[in-house]
Amino acid sequence: MPQTKHSPSPFGGGQNRICAVAACQTAGEMAQQIPIGLRETATVELRLDWLRSDSEREKLLRWLGKQKFRGARFLATCRRRAAGGEFGGDIQAELFWLMEARRAGCEWCDVEVETERELPDQSIREYAVPPRVMLSLHDFERTPKLPESVSCPPCGEVDVVKIATSAKTISDSVRLLRLARRSRCFVAVPMGEIGFPGRLLALREGSALAYAPIGEATAPGQVGLRELKHLYRAHLLTRRTEVYGVIGDPIRHSLSPLMHNTGFVARKQNAVYLPFLVHDLKDFLGTIPDFGVCGFSVTIPHKEKILKYLADCDRLAADIGAVNTVVVRRNGSLYGLNTDYVGVLGALERRMKLRASRVLVFGAGGSARAAAFALARAGSQVFICSRRNSAAKELARAVEGEAIPRRALRSENFDAILNATPVGMHPRENETPLSLQELRCDLVMDLIYRPLQTKLLKLAKQKGIATVSGLDMFLAQGFAQWEIWMETKPPEAAMRRAVLRKLQSG
Repeated sequence: MPQTKHSPSPFGGGQNRICAVAACQTAGEMAQQIPIGLRETATVELRLDWLRSDSEREKLLRWLGKQKFRGARFLATCRRRAAGGEFGGDIQAELFWLMEARRAGCEWCDVEVETERELPDQSIREYAVPPRVMLSLHDFERTPKLPESVSCPPCGEVDVVKIATSAKTISDSVRLLRLARRSRCFVAVPMGEIGFPGRLLALREGSALAYAPIGEATAPGQVGLRELKHLYRAHLLTRRTEVYGVIGDPIRHSLSPLMHNTGFVARKQNAVYLPFLVHDLKDFLGTIPDFGVCGFSVTIPHKEKILKYLADCDRLAADIGAVNTVVVRRNGSLYGLNTDYVGVLGALERRMKLRASRVLVFGAGGSARAAAFALARAGSQVFICSRRNSAAKELARAVEGEAIPRRALRSENFDAILNATPVGMHPRENETPLSLQELRCDLVMDLIYRPLQTKLLKLAKQKGIATVSGLDMFLAQGFAQWEIWMETKPPEAAMRRAVLRKLQSG
């Protein structure tokens, strides 16, 4: 897609187009947040509606009026509940606090369309609110039909228009970003977890601002200020930035964005890696040109489903019948590979002799298929157990192994057991796919890497069984993906440190 030229943002350039959101219940907490936000950007939104009382609002604005934050640009918001905010007062009370914000030094205010419509004279300029006005529309239910473009009224009623809508599909985000490309003095905010990739890419499409909370998230799908700026580098992304990502459902738990973006930062690559919550594969695939996706990882539940959308596939991935890595070729066609295979072998070969070993793979999905093929080709005798008996039998036939029923696990012995199901994955850490009585083996490996120590691994340790976390497999398959996409060796140490630090911090 050709580069679109946009008028300069009224909030300035570079990092100042990231708006740090200060939202707390007390003036003291917000006063602590503001300097933190100003270390990252000169633009800070003060969510006055989040403060728990008028006395807290008064305290904050009195404090702010005494400060001398050089170059800071404050945007005051006192959104009423009728417009999706936290403020319980009426329109006159909202206007009062916005006028007080001006006295405290706020240059901007955000006024919702609900307030604009209720004003007796239909003009916010009749009130002594901050001199620069953003008119905002929020739709928390859907992304409605959008106009071709948006421009501020010529009479100067407002300076910027913001549209924030709930993205129910990934294509909803694309529609909002297209509007940003065609509009001036406009802020685009796709809301919700599905809308996150669009929210992050909004700046490169011409949005005047992108929001990020300093502390607690104030809207669905937000990512923290430091993460938005330093990990995703939202203010530096352009149409030349290569976009990669991971598709799955769920996807919030994935540490792939942390791993790959850490690598991009370390190597100074003009690339970004995004998490795409994908309910519908066709919906995501149709947005690849708009987002400029060059490649993506595939996780549950799409590893097998993606095959029918590929133009071509690596022979090993075709044999496995599951893909976890996709390259988008220059003509837009998709090429699939499987690096989970490498991950399983890398994690186990250092800990046990695979040839002639008896290994149980619990599960029959995409990850289980990669594990079963890796083990079979390494010379292991592979056993498959799954709640879907037909899937277990099919996978066992494919690897010349044996499908066994769940009841047999209390009497059979194995050299190793691999959990290839999502049971026990964050945020459901208290679940385990297998009981203590079913762990009749010398080693247990859980392909889940978050949490680092799953309940299954804890049970195995109680029984004196050696354990292998899914972290080693996760890192190995990720490093292999990097080489495929970047055609160079990844900065493994930096990527490993970032992931391990996150897992250890909980």
